[in-house]
Amino acid sequence: MIRCEKILGGSARPPPCQLTVPIELCKVMGKMTYRILIADEVRQEGIDLLARRPDFQVDVKTDLSPDALLEVAQDYHGLVVRSATQVTAEVIRAASRLKVIARAGAGLDNIDVPEATRRGILVMNTPGGNSVATAEHTVSLVMALHRHVPVAVASLKSGKWEKKKFQGREMAGRTLGIIGLGRVGSIVCRLAERGLNMRVLGYDPVISQESASRMGAQLVPLDELFRRSDVITVHVPLNDQTRSIVDARAFGMMQPGVMIVNCARGGVIDEEALLEALESGKVGAAALDVYSVTPPGMHPLVLHPRVIATPHLGASTIEAQINVSVAVAEQIIGYLEEGIVSNAVNVPSVGATEVRRMQPYMDLAFKLGRLLSWLAPGAITEMEVQYRGEIVTWDLRPITNAGLVGLLSRFEGEEANYVNAATIAKDRGIRISETTVKTEGERASSLALRSEFSDGSSHTVRGSLFPRRGNEPRITGIDNFVTEALPAGPMLIVSNTDVPGMIAGISGALAERGINIAQMNLSRESVGGTALSIINLDDPADESTLQRIRDIEGILSVRQVILD
Repeated sequence: MIRCEKILGGSARPPPCQLTVPIELCKVMGKMTYRILIADEVRQEGIDLLARRPDFQVDVKTDLSPDALLEVAQDYHGLVVRSATQVTAEVIRAASRLKVIARAGAGLDNIDVPEATRRGILVMNTPGGNSVATAEHTVSLVMALHRHVPVAVASLKSGKWEKKKFQGREMAGRTLGIIGLGRVGSIVCRLAERGLNMRVLGYDPVISQESASRMGAQLVPLDELFRRSDVITVHVPLNDQTRSIVDARAFGMMQPGVMIVNCARGGVIDEEALLEALESGKVGAAALDVYSVTPPGMHPLVLHPRVIATPHLGASTIEAQINVSVAVAEQIIGYLEEGIVSNAVNVPSVGATEVRRMQPYMDLAFKLGRLLSWLAPGAITEMEVQYRGEIVTWDLRPITNAGLVGLLSRFEGEEANYVNAATIAKDRGIRISETTVKTEGERASSLALRSEFSDGSSHTVRGSLFPRRGNEPRITGIDNFVTEALPAGPMLIVSNTDVPGMIAGISGALAERGINIAQMNLSRESVGGTALSIINLDDPADESTLQRIRDIEGILSVRQVILD
């Protein structure tokens, strides 16, 4: 179902015939209906893709005022925006059912990602969908600057013939400095170096010289790029590290007459410093597609005669808008229906193949983490995940995260999920680490979770998948005890002295209360030492039954663990 509304300010409600069904009623025969709000203009191709899913209800409500967005946010599981809608912390706190915020584009400065992460909401973008369009627009502006295209067109249309006034420069042989060699920057690099025969200098702190060379760029420090470039273009996100990365100090290092291009984000170039550099002649010309304030209005920078200003056209091609619309729809469907995480900015991305391969180990890690939480004698201060076997070659972050969710879920309940688990752990002061062990020829994979507690004690639980039983998870050890227990349902973990009659006493106490034993696994450190029993029950034991077992002579401790 698609409903399309354009709300023009205020907190206007749709007419009664368009009121939506309460979200509690959106469950049919046990299946969840996901409600998706399209809050900004996106291409119909993506909207149709979402609407065709039988478990999705799509509402298109563009131009919502902040108050109106706050009013309806709680009704939705998914929110799709572009750059116009501001997804503030206040909106996120109001959206109690929200599971995913999807940006149809690359920029995220209109979304409070930290607040979304704290609330366990996945934030994703579509960084590749408009890369070609933005790169092409960048190159077109570089060309226009060199040949004075906009002013020459305006002059001719005003009835003048000023051929000599608009003599330009050839780009071949000139040096282009690219700040940021990501998706867009790398395409600009290839177009300039291979297509225009320009020399390309690149600055990117997270790319190797080998990768830059393959693109056709020489990787240099940022200050060197400022000093050597004839043209400088920026392709970085806006954050604390990149804000005003091109400032008055940078302009002071540049060659006289340098050209500046910005199709990335407003704010990465200090606009006041750029205006001063234009007035002084240090900057010969500039081309801007983005601004610190949008729209910029009659800003002196926009009106400057040596500035080409376009209204954020970088991604404004038919192809790019279709690409990001379809991509954002596919990502939402993949996440809500199959748990596939693509282009997420606050949790590791996991593709379809990886999900199928990792899911059994993620389930195992979750159960081991939950088991560990029941063994905790006090506050948890550290969790270490130890990996062995072939699994050590994988991206282990999703599995570690699953163990952390299991560890926290007993205390945090549904508040802890795969998005916010690391944030919750940090807030609680829990240190997280991974260790890997791979010995020659070892193929079987296993993992262990070890936690330290505030009283100085620690516990370790180990597990593996048993292929002979359809990759069923098994608990293979607790501390020094070896076992082969099924991590499911209510379980009793009983420690006792290794003397005859203990099992009979435990089973008798359970039988008296009509509690059936589903499975039992026994282990001991040594003959006559300490023994450990893991007993799977059909139903949980009440406290009086647990006390009855504790009263048996030789019983050292009894813990009931609820894993499901």
